[in-house]
Amino acid sequence: MLEILFPSLVVDGIEDIDLKTLQKNNIKGLIIDIDNTLVAWDIKEADEKSMRWIGYLKSQGIKICLVSNNTEDRVVKFNENLKLYAIHRANKPRRAPFLKALEYLKTKPEETAVIGDQIFTDVLGGNRLNMFTILVTPISQKEFPLIKFKRFFEKMVMKNYEKKLERKLEKR
Repeated sequence: MLEILFPSLVVDGIEDIDLKTLQKNNIKGLIIDIDNTLVAWDIKEADEKSMRWIGYLKSQGIKICLVSNNTEDRVVKFNENLKLYAIHRANKPRRAPFLKALEYLKTKPEETAVIGDQIFTDVLGGNRLNMFTILVTPISQKEFPLIKFKRFFEKMVMKNYEKKLERKLEKR
């Protein structure tokens, strides 16, 4: 039951996701959250690190769509220099924004990864459609009260996730 909340991969940040990892998992498209995944939630535009990482992946044929629960103004402003497909007010973890992103990317769920900092939006949304899910450590500890509240439950999920990984290693 809890496994629908478990990410396929956990990394510290986007720079820890490399092309080899994506290729090994047959990933051709990425659905990426913005806030606290690519930049801190209060940063208005894509920073140099995000632009460089996204530019490299695009040059290697990886298709990318931003999917954010934030406002249209926020997403449009952030995407000005990136010029990616983008979905705002996504209401993740609902299926609709992920399905719309798949249409934009022209990829199948099994060849698409979802990258985000929240279990109950990004990971759950991607897992509901059997996508490869990558959980990144949130960039900023400064967050809205509701998100801080959800982080408490995320910690419980991650403890179970880590126990599952330990059992898996013990069986080897």
